[in-house]
Amino acid sequence: MIAQILAALVAAIHAYILVLEMFLWDTPRGRKAFGTTADFAAQTRVLAANQGLYNGFLAAGLIYGMVRGGDEGFAFLVFFLVSVVVAGLYGAATASRKILFIQALPAALALAALLSGI
Repeated sequence: MIAQILAALVAAIHAYILVLEMFLWDTPRGRKAFGTTADFAAQTRVLAANQGLYNGFLAAGLIYGMVRGGDEGFAFLVFFLVSVVVAGLYGAATASRKILFIQALPAALALAALLSGI
C-alpha cells in the first residue's frame, strides 16, 4: 500500500513537471520553478517541451504499472522507478542538485517500498 502511494506521488510529480515544461515553461510560474529568465525560456521552449514529454512517459509508465497490477505491473513499476532514479541522479549531477530531492529521492523511496513489499 505504501509503495502504491509513493509511486502515485512520483507519477504526480512527473505529470506536474510535464505541465511545467510543455505548457508553462515561458510563463512566470515556469520560469520561477526552473530559475530561468524570460529570454532563456523563449529560446529553449521547444527543448523544454520535448523534455516535458519524456516526463509524461515516466508518469504514464508508473500509472500503467499501478493499474495493471500483478507481476507485469510490478515489473513496470520497477522499471519506471529505476528510470526516474537514474534520470534524477543525472539531472542532479548535471543541472541542479534540487532534482535529487524532487525526483530521485521520492522514486528511490517508492522503489524501496515496492521491493520490500510494503
